Amino acid sequence: MDMNMGPQGATRDKTEDEVQEPKQYRVVMLNDDFTTMEFVVKVLIELFQKDPMTAESIMMDVHKKGRGIVGTYPYDIARTRTDQALARARAEGYPFQMEVEEE
Repeated sequence: MDMNMGPQGATRDKTEDEVQEPKQYRVVMLNDDFTTMEFVVKVLIELFQKDPMTAESIMMDVHKKGRGIVGTYPYDIARTRTDQALARARAEGYPFQMEVEEE
């Protein structure tokens, strides 16, 4: 009797086929004339775990291009980190804005 043939094997294959990666969402920072570059870099390092060089590069995109892509994350992570960054900005008096976009 072949142990590989049977309903259990078919069920296992079907379950494996149904597993999907979560959708990814892009976190985008928007430029304004009041939020300091230092604040943006600090948020990128502390909340988004960017190294200083990457944080500076993203900040310069925001400054020069009007927006900078921070990264892509599952929705819950993207939303939580964005909300934390916006709350920190409000606490420090900045009009800083960010968006979460579906990829």
